[in-house]
Amino acid sequence: MELEYTYWEDGDGWFIGFLNIWPDHWTQGKGIAELEEMLLDLYEIYKEKQTEETSVRKTGKLRVPA
Repeated sequence: MELEYTYWEDGDGWFIGFLNIWPDHWTQGKGIAELEEMLLDLYEIYKEKQTEETSVRKTGKLRVPA
């Protein structure tokens, strides 16, 4: 199994990221390898909580008056 994640490097050399299935839960590492370790830890913690309490994000469109 593979999980997609999103990451970026901040100005201090840290890599910040999150698992795309849980975008509200960020973690960090000093390099990509450490970040991936932290993401695996996050997965282990949150896979048990992936139930009805896990909210699912949806998109909508807002009509703005001209």
